[in-house]
Amino acid sequence: MTEPNNADDPSFWYGTERVVNGIAQGLCTLDHGMAWFTNLSPARRQEALHEAGLYAMQAHITAADGRAGVARSGVKPTANPAVMICMDPPRYGFSGLPADEHVKAFRVLVSVFTVADTRRRQAYCKGTCTHAWHNLTRNCE
Repeated sequence: MTEPNNADDPSFWYGTERVVNGIAQGLCTLDHGMAWFTNLSPARRQEALHEAGLYAMQAHITAADGRAGVARSGVKPTANPAVMICMDPPRYGFSGLPADEHVKAFRVLVSVFTVADTRRRQAYCKGTCTHAWHNLTRNCE
């Protein structure tokens, strides 16, 4: 994916939405998402973290989701983003973390979102879901 020229460009948000939901649905890998994220400028990384945090909030993550997501993220459970997401209630504000924490924060957010969104898709949307973001048909690329 290429980075758009304008932060207000809907293709940027569509890219974030596509990557985060694509990973959650197994249509692309976490490694692919991390490559996309690391190719963004620092300002765009903050925006993508904010967007991913909104998705996590919408998925109503639990402390158990946080622990399971951190375990699958590969980030140490003592890292700031891991501690924040495992609190009860979870703490957000990942875009406000220092820039050297952004890659870990995105990895944690996407991994935890994957756990929570999978749980919600199986519990609430199984077979009858009309949410466009739960019905992706192609990979993230």
